[in-house]
Amino acid sequence: MLLTKLRAEEEQKDAETLEQDLADLEFQVFRMQENMKDIAKRWQVIGIEQTKEEKWVIVSIFDDGHVCKIMLNQCEAAYQGVWDFSIQAQYLDQHIIHIGDMKGEENQGYGSICMKYLKEHATDQNVQYIKGDLAKRDWGHLDRLIHFYEKHDFEVEIDHANQSGEIRWNASFQ
Repeated sequence: MLLTKLRAEEEQKDAETLEQDLADLEFQVFRMQENMKDIAKRWQVIGIEQTKEEKWVIVSIFDDGHVCKIMLNQCEAAYQGVWDFSIQAQYLDQHIIHIGDMKGEENQGYGSICMKYLKEHATDQNVQYIKGDLAKRDWGHLDRLIHFYEKHDFEVEIDHANQSGEIRWNASFQ
């Protein structure tokens, strides 16, 4: 009798969890539609992705031939005219994009999503390399940065003595 009651409570909880998950998903899809309309007024929307926590995000790009910015907006809240994560880069020449900064919340999977799109964009533009610098300000989270860049197939060179480093991705090795 007790097992039957526990099983019934578990099934009820599972049904309630599924119902809540469905309601959350419906809300995110509604918000995604509204946010895409607003984002597309300013930026070129280039993708829709799911984070590691299964949250939906919109990926957009600004590229004027000098500056390239990959931006990400999550779909749990209304778009307020600013992105939730961004990789900001510039063209050094027709073969090299240089990452200047990554801004936004850490450990959400946003950086990986944006990096994937930056690499795809570089390939589409026939850009051979993506480069960047590691500076003294990065030393507090150097291990995390090394892990991130190596995970995305970048070569990472570190000069510990001068607290500096370089990252480099080569499209022809992919």
